[in-house]
Amino acid sequence: MERTDPAEPGAPGIGVDTQGDGVPVGGRTPAGEEQATPQESTGKARIPLLEAVRAHERTSAFIAAADTFLEAQGFTEHGFRHAKLVGHISFNVLTHLGHDARTAELGAVAGYLHDIGNVVSRAYHGQTSAMLAYDLLKELEVPPADIAQVLAAVGNHEEQYGVAVSPVGAAVILADKSDVHRSRVRKDAVIEMDIHDRVNSAVQASFLRVDPDAATLTLELTIDTEISQVLEYFEIFLERMIMCRRAARTLGCSFRITVNGVHVL
Repeated sequence: MERTDPAEPGAPGIGVDTQGDGVPVGGRTPAGEEQATPQESTGKARIPLLEAVRAHERTSAFIAAADTFLEAQGFTEHGFRHAKLVGHISFNVLTHLGHDARTAELGAVAGYLHDIGNVVSRAYHGQTSAMLAYDLLKELEVPPADIAQVLAAVGNHEEQYGVAVSPVGAAVILADKSDVHRSRVRKDAVIEMDIHDRVNSAVQASFLRVDPDAATLTLELTIDTEISQVLEYFEIFLERMIMCRRAARTLGCSFRITVNGVHVL
């Protein structure tokens, strides 16, 4: 999987995959009988529940339609790339911080499904996403306690009303809010006209670094200040960064941000 940062080999961290070309997939079957651990030789693990969710035709149809509807409203990309990426980062945040394989698996599933409710409306899409996720996971015979973890994470990922109520929920928040990158900007966007498009266009690289020894989660950004000044990033994303700081605390960590190698938060 291609990463967008120059992280040192072996340095703890999770890269934002700007192409969204795959999610490391470990955990248990939908019914919960078998547990797997990440395969360190490949950096990937199998997540059967995530595979089952992704294979369901309703999931694919709703994510594709939701992204089309958001494009019509002028929003940045919220399709398969974003879904895969948020699932991937959620899984790796929990894995790097030592959570059990099932918790990491539920984080991957919640991350993948967190925006599916945009197929109905952008307004309160977290709650709508949770309801759609419930029907899907019930069909897959996921245990109710596990469904509850996913629903709470999905329903609480937006800054207007969300709270990091669990490690799974905290991981989804961090993964979702870390996905700022020029690859999310629509091809026909006029960046001079929209600050969100302009800021995303300016972000050349983003990397969520997990350091379990230091108990830190650091969002490392490389921003082209010829396109957008750093202040514009915080003008539109400060509330999200505060949410990330609270989510990091739920995971027993502190949250930091660096921009172009300079510590800013």
